[in-house]
Amino acid sequence: MATIGLIGSGHIGSTVAKLAVDAGYDVVLSNSRGPETLTQLVAELGPRARAATPAEAAAAGDYVVVTVPLKAYRDVPVAPLAGKVVFDTNNYYPDRDGAFPELDNDTVTTSQLLQHHLPEAKVVKAFNNIVYANLGELARPAGAADRSALPIFGDDAEAKKAAAEVIDALGYDVVDGGTLAESRRSQRDTPVYVHPYAVADGNWPPAAKPAGVEAVRAALAAAEV
Repeated sequence: MATIGLIGSGHIGSTVAKLAVDAGYDVVLSNSRGPETLTQLVAELGPRARAATPAEAAAAGDYVVVTVPLKAYRDVPVAPLAGKVVFDTNNYYPDRDGAFPELDNDTVTTSQLLQHHLPEAKVVKAFNNIVYANLGELARPAGAADRSALPIFGDDAEAKKAAAEVIDALGYDVVDGGTLAESRRSQRDTPVYVHPYAVADGNWPPAAKPAGVEAVRAALAAAEV
């Protein structure tokens, strides 16, 4: 089985790591604070998991998940990711990330920024439109009647095919939403962002509800580009 490297091990990163371990992948976790801060998470995930630096996780992963705050995207190591499929989970939150004029005027998407930073990688937008708790709760085996779907975006068809295979193994169907430019359809405040998978119960994290391929496709179609 392949190895998934994670650059960032917060809510989304740790949830993806658990789904990956459950699916039989090895995972290499990293964060900005050092491998020693991931001891407990590695212990919880078991023998398929280990901690490393971001550069080591990037080098070790057959696939790599970048799940750091947008303001830190320039810190993602470049050379070890050349030629690799890189999952981008990012969203733009100005209160957290500071102002990005090119995002404020909608001339680029967050994934295009990462792709520009990683010119030889194959960036695929994924996992950005679902709350971490819902992501963990809604994973189902292939063919399950209540299986949910996640949208992906990318400029490389083969990379999207590989990404879809990984996401399928993690417990989700996939809806191809188009290019990285079109990933604005899944950014915050769009119809497919959180709402299809979350019960509006006022709690945080919200209770989960399944959202299949047709529901996700319809939510994407409702977004303006």
